[in-house]
Amino acid sequence: MDKKLVIRYTVLGILFFLPVAFLLMLLPAKHNYNPLDIVKEQVHDIKSVSEYALEDHITVLAFFGKDPLQNRVAASNLKELVYDKFKGFKKFQIITIVTPEAKANLDRLKKEIESHEDLKYWHFAFLPEADIKTLYNSLKTDGLLNSNLSTSRVFIIDMDLNQRGRLDDRTEREVETNVAAYDLTSYDCIEVAILKNKMSEDMRVLFTEYREKRKGNFDSTTRRANDLKGITDEQEN
Repeated sequence: MDKKLVIRYTVLGILFFLPVAFLLMLLPAKHNYNPLDIVKEQVHDIKSVSEYALEDHITVLAFFGKDPLQNRVAASNLKELVYDKFKGFKKFQIITIVTPEAKANLDRLKKEIESHEDLKYWHFAFLPEADIKTLYNSLKTDGLLNSNLSTSRVFIIDMDLNQRGRLDDRTEREVETNVAAYDLTSYDCIEVAILKNKMSEDMRVLFTEYREKRKGNFDSTTRRANDLKGITDEQEN
């Protein structure tokens, strides 16, 4: 056989079988991740003062206070980067806490963020100032509500009224250089990178945890990475 043909077929064979061999090597590999940390237990529920409840839901909790329009940027980012991605998942909801006086301009905010879509899983709970402070004080956070009883930060609350986040939010580089550990207990909706790279990932981890618990397969210490893969395509209604 012609030497050039031999070389050609050899190269083609390598190009064909090398990716296949690589995939076969990956299949049995164990890629693990840790479940999303509980940063605070016993978050105060609102079911006694509202038509909504945090318990038995996976909740993104926001505080827009007296003037929701002041948080239009935060609301828009939250809608596009979190709500649109997870709406329809079983037990998912966004609860936004506002005061009774916020009704005057709440409709304007809704029109800005709806984008011709139904906000079926996004609820607005009207609470008196004292109840808002009680709820907020039950959370773990370094920030304070402003004078309008609002903040651009949101919180993840699980079905058992636990606040979820990261007990150690250091990068690999920071760990290598012995930077002191710091946590992530809330997510700033003004920071697009935080919502895209951290909050979305944390929400996927939490949904996977509950999905596996329902199947009886959840291991609180290690999970296979492919449990996460494609979860945003599997909306559990």
